[in-house]
Amino acid sequence: MEVSANTAKEPPTEPTEPLTGPLTEPPTGPLLADVDGALCPSRLVLEHVTSRWGVLVLIALLERSYRFSELRRRIGGVSEKMLTQTLQTLERDGFVHRDAKPVIPPRVDYTLTPLGEDAAHRIRDLALWTERRVPAVEAARARYDEARARGGTPARGGGRGRGPGPVCY
Repeated sequence: MEVSANTAKEPPTEPTEPLTGPLTEPPTGPLLADVDGALCPSRLVLEHVTSRWGVLVLIALLERSYRFSELRRRIGGVSEKMLTQTLQTLERDGFVHRDAKPVIPPRVDYTLTPLGEDAAHRIRDLALWTERRVPAVEAARARYDEARARGGTPARGGGRGRGPGPVCY
């Protein structure tokens, strides 16, 4: 079927809404991808990718493939049980590939899948951003602690009308 360049496009069947962004209006709806929904599948994936050990596993595997014991030493501080659980979870989600070779003694290597590489690059960028922002976080903590020690209430930013109580971001 040939399509001519002069073919008129059909008008949209649904009305289009004006574009708005974070600088024009405060957020009012659910978080991106409805990740705030308790049963949202993306919420569980986000928990796996951003877990304490998941972050470190993904970043380490960006360097190269690792055997279990090498990975455990590279990360440091993780128990065998937690590393096993983390690797199994990331493998199940499609981020990590487990390559078990039928040799004696057994050899198992862990690598990132293409999906895992994509996630790991994004997580690493967030980790690098975090490292660059540590001085600002430490300064904010000091201001907060100083205000609390004086008996005052630290100033809360945002002003998004959430009412009293802790501010969650």
